[in-house]
Amino acid sequence: MTTQVPVTAKRFVVGVDGSEESRAALRWSADEAVARGARLEVVCAWDLPFSGLATSYAPAPAGLPDAREVARRAENALDQTLREVLADDAPLDIERVVEAGDPATVLLRRSEGADLLVVGSRGQGGFSRLLIGSVSEKCVRYATCSVVVIRPGA
Repeated sequence: MTTQVPVTAKRFVVGVDGSEESRAALRWSADEAVARGARLEVVCAWDLPFSGLATSYAPAPAGLPDAREVARRAENALDQTLREVLADDAPLDIERVVEAGDPATVLLRRSEGADLLVVGSRGQGGFSRLLIGSVSEKCVRYATCSVVVIRPGA
C-alpha cells in the first residue's frame, strides 16, 4: 500500500490591479492559500506613463505624474482592495507588495521560487492584445512556477 504525501504549497503570488478580474484572482488565491496553508503575496505593480521618454539628456515631459504620488495611490488602492475583498480578520499570512515596473515583469520576478502565480485576465484578444500585450499571457509563457489565470466572469 502506498501512502500519498499531501502536497502543500509554501507561497502563492497574486497580481492585483483593482479590476474585477484581479479581485476574483485575489478571492480565489486567498481561498486556496487558506486551504493549503500557504503564505499569500499580494502584488500591485505600477508604472509611470511614458516613463521611457526621460533620458540622461532630457527630463521627463512636463505634466507627468510624480512617481511618489503614483506609488502612494497604488498603496492606497491595494489596501482598499484587500479590505473590500478579504475580511480584516482573514486567517491568512499575507505580504503586501507595491512595486514600480511593468506588471508582467514585476509579477514574474516576484513569482520566482513561488509555488503558484495567480492573475486575472481581462479577456482582451485579437488586435488589442497585439498592441498592448497581455500580462496574463506573459505570465503563463515565462513564469517558472504554475500559473492560474482567472477568466472574466469566473
